[in-house]
Amino acid sequence: MRIVVIDGQGGKIGKAVIEQIRLSGKQCQITAIGTNSLATSAMLKAGADMGATGENPVVIAARDADVIVGPIGIIAADSMLGEITPRMAEAVGQSRARKILVPVNKCFEVAGVSEMSLTDYVNLAVELIFKA
Repeated sequence: MRIVVIDGQGGKIGKAVIEQIRLSGKQCQITAIGTNSLATSAMLKAGADMGATGENPVVIAARDADVIVGPIGIIAADSMLGEITPRMAEAVGQSRARKILVPVNKCFEVAGVSEMSLTDYVNLAVELIFKA
């Protein structure tokens, strides 16, 4: 399974997701794509197999991913303080990969989503990755 984790700013969500995937013991290939080098570095330190930074790596990785995971902002142009470009959001949205989005109430409020801690959201996201 090819999992692409996309995150920006400090990479906190992506880092947490990758750590939980590694703790699950499941075999998979994790590619970390940061919108900036700080986010990429954090995700690589968490155990990603490879990483890259910027718009074009998001576009390329989205083509072949089985699963794309990240904060909900990765599907909205100009979100995450402008770090998600329209081309990035389009690539994620058009990808055939399953998309598992972590709700972050800073940018969006999603009706029907209960208020949980980031840790709980990350744990739920990792469960969904490996759900058949």
